Amino acid sequence: MAREQLEVLSALDTAKTQWYHFTAIVIAGMGFFTDAYDLFCISLVTKLLGRIYYYREGADAPGSLPPNVAAAVNGVAFCGTLSGQLFFGWLGDRMGRKRVYGMTLMCMVLCSIASGLSFGSTPGSVMATLCFFRFWLGFGIGGDYPLSATIMSEYANKKTRGAFIAAVFAMQGFGILTGGVVTLIVSAAFRAAFHAPAYEKGAVASTPPQADFVWRFILMFGAVPALLTYYWRMKMPETARYTALVAKNAKQAAADMSKVLQVEIAAEDETKDNDGAGEDRNSFGLFSGEFLRRHGLHLLGTATCWFLLDIAFYSQNLFQKDIFTAINWIPKAKTMSALEEVHRIARAQTLIALCGTVPGYWFTVALIDRIGRFWIQLGGFFFMAVFMLGLAFPYHHWTTPGNHIGFVVLYALTFFFANFGPNSTTFIVPAEIFPARLRSTCHGISAAAGKLGAIVGSFGFLYLAQNQDPSKVDHGYKAGIGVKNSLFILAACNFLGMAFTFCAPESNGISLEELSGENDDEAPAPATHARTVPV
Repeated sequence: MAREQLEVLSALDTAKTQWYHFTAIVIAGMGFFTDAYDLFCISLVTKLLGRIYYYREGADAPGSLPPNVAAAVNGVAFCGTLSGQLFFGWLGDRMGRKRVYGMTLMCMVLCSIASGLSFGSTPGSVMATLCFFRFWLGFGIGGDYPLSATIMSEYANKKTRGAFIAAVFAMQGFGILTGGVVTLIVSAAFRAAFHAPAYEKGAVASTPPQADFVWRFILMFGAVPALLTYYWRMKMPETARYTALVAKNAKQAAADMSKVLQVEIAAEDETKDNDGAGEDRNSFGLFSGEFLRRHGLHLLGTATCWFLLDIAFYSQNLFQKDIFTAINWIPKAKTMSALEEVHRIARAQTLIALCGTVPGYWFTVALIDRIGRFWIQLGGFFFMAVFMLGLAFPYHHWTTPGNHIGFVVLYALTFFFANFGPNSTTFIVPAEIFPARLRSTCHGISAAAGKLGAIVGSFGFLYLAQNQDPSKVDHGYKAGIGVKNSLFILAACNFLGMAFTFCAPESNGISLEELSGENDDEAPAPATHARTVPV
């Protein structure tokens, strides 16, 4: 590696924590705030969509989305996110982080607004329009995963890099929390303005016509934080690591870094002088044998851990209905009006986010550079498995009246150790251990594997976890293996996650170039930093 490049990268690794680091966290974090809001707010309004567009005259219960429609409305954004993670991850390594960063944000803004303006003359056409725009919303969201993580890892110093990337990801918790709060405010305002009886007292009157505006306002609000962030994203310079290592312009990298990090580095323009044999040894592609030898096991570990984690993480909605019913947070639908049901769902989700989701993220921020990524991820998978088994073995006991407190505690602890564990580390590690020219691509591949796991967890288990007794399954579904058996499978996924955690290196306190081998022209990254499964 050329001397000028080494000076720039060494300055980044040793730079003191400065105001701009926190500015970058907020700029990148607000994208993740928006991502979480947009992805999770749809679950707050699906019951309302069913009441509005699938009302069944004379039915004992309010209308609900048919299983295939519910799966499409909730899952199409995941499909878009998976596609966006692969595409924008690749594009971020080709065009640069900054240029692509603005594209993803504008995609999110436009599609958030368009989702709330979904139109159609029939229920099916409204849902089809909504699904179309939510796919492209997810496509933009997908790009934010690899780009936010890569930008933050490349700006940070090696001492606090884990905490900075974790802080960006932790904004996801605030996005989920804000989704609940916004829904509470909007539904409360409409309930006060438009009084409606419970469904059992007036089926048609229980869903006032104005309720159609509620879900639209909630979805469109996702554009607000993204718009507020756009200007500052465009003002961010390209990361110095991309400019020095990929664009091969150490002089520009030094100039950009000096503007924002209050350091001065004298670097000569080396654009045409660094194409020696040493560089050739570090210019292998993603599908090369050299990449497979150096990083193949690492990519297998990051992608598989993320896949297994998201199966378990996104499947936890399987037993939310049991919790909410047991503690009377959400009574039977026919005893509520449409707006009251939205309000109660939002309240329950907000309390869960406040007590179980948000704290776990910030425990990771506080401890990741002390404990390390490896132990946090390994411990998180382990405790998720333990608490899921704790829910599964005495499942009948937890779901009988009077035992709901233990159920809620175990459920909250499962969420806590997901976020103070692999849900955070699977986002952080892929942004640290791959070469700069492939970093965004490899993070996108890992994240896409995770989103595939989310689709399996959210929808595969939604069908699989149906009651074994055909008379007790949810309307429109077939008999499955039951929640108890599903929990055993999910616990097994967590144990597998523990095994694959050994495939990735511990990156705590090590420079990005040392991890990827970019500062060693003769050999790949030292094996002493990697924990691998014995062969």
